[in-house]
Amino acid sequence: MAKSGTHFHFKQFSIAHDRCSMKVGTDGVLLGAWADIHTAHTLLDIGTGTGVIALMLAQRSAALASIDAVELEKEDATQATENVLNSPWPDKVNIYTCAIQEFTPGKRYDLIVSNPPYFINSQEPPDKRRTQTRHTVSLPFEDLLQAVTRLLAPGGRFSIILPYTEGNRFIALASGYSLSCIQQWSFRTRAGKPVERWLLTFSDIPAPLNTGEVLLYKQSHVWDDSYIALTRDFYLNL
Repeated sequence: MAKSGTHFHFKQFSIAHDRCSMKVGTDGVLLGAWADIHTAHTLLDIGTGTGVIALMLAQRSAALASIDAVELEKEDATQATENVLNSPWPDKVNIYTCAIQEFTPGKRYDLIVSNPPYFINSQEPPDKRRTQTRHTVSLPFEDLLQAVTRLLAPGGRFSIILPYTEGNRFIALASGYSLSCIQQWSFRTRAGKPVERWLLTFSDIPAPLNTGEVLLYKQSHVWDDSYIALTRDFYLNL
């Protein structure tokens, strides 16, 4: 990935994000590279923002797979649509402008992913668009879980990235929706630092918990091997 003006350039596509409420960031790249796409033919990205996760899934998934992406913010959805049209997969990714609570596609998905708003009790920023993107005002965790249980195919998987505290709370909430955590990977900037993010996968079919860890740096400004292995298909300098 390389930054050039208003764009982030990956190996196979570029993302314009100058009109989006949230820019391309590490969380989205982590989830887009980490989510298990094995056997997934129908995929859904909830809260797609710039469209970066949807396009990462498009790059990684089977040729005949289809990706739907839902975005509440109209301007974000417009720019995500432009990013899709300018990508190698304009016929593989569909952007829908609506709240996930109102999304009725008439089908279920093998894989659902989300990099959701997660600030619950913190002070809201003055920008309404950033509030909706970063805070759970427009998408409480309970609403997200209701949407997932409604839209996930039997035996399908739901992957999400969340901060440490919110991730632990989400695991507890998900059990009330008959969703078992089957993957729980930690993300830290360096070994010995606190866990900053959880990468989590849920399914309605319980399975032994798969655990792992991704480190961003092994020393100052030198990426760790685990992060390189996860993102090498995307970053230009790998």
